[in-house]
Amino acid sequence: MAQERGQDIFSRLADRGEDVIGRLTELPGAQRFFETANQLKERTDEMQRRLRGLDALERRVDALERKVDELSKAKAAPARKPAAKPRAAKPRPKPTPPA
Repeated sequence: MAQERGQDIFSRLADRGEDVIGRLTELPGAQRFFETANQLKERTDEMQRRLRGLDALERRVDALERKVDELSKAKAAPARKPAAKPRAAKPRPKPTPPA
């Protein structure tokens, strides 16, 4: 009996919902409201699609930045020459006194 009552309540609620939706479309300005709501849904879907594409783009940018860093390090290393160490003066042989 409870199941019959539950199904009856749900079907009555569904019927009332359909009636309310039918009445809403008859209100002035309702058509424009529903069109705007549909446009909002479409725009939201488009925005979500574009945002999903940003993740792949960010990964590509990160990979490119790493490559640029590696290349700049590789070019910078040979360009630098190690500083020359000052050479110590060779000791000159002491002159031998003439005999």
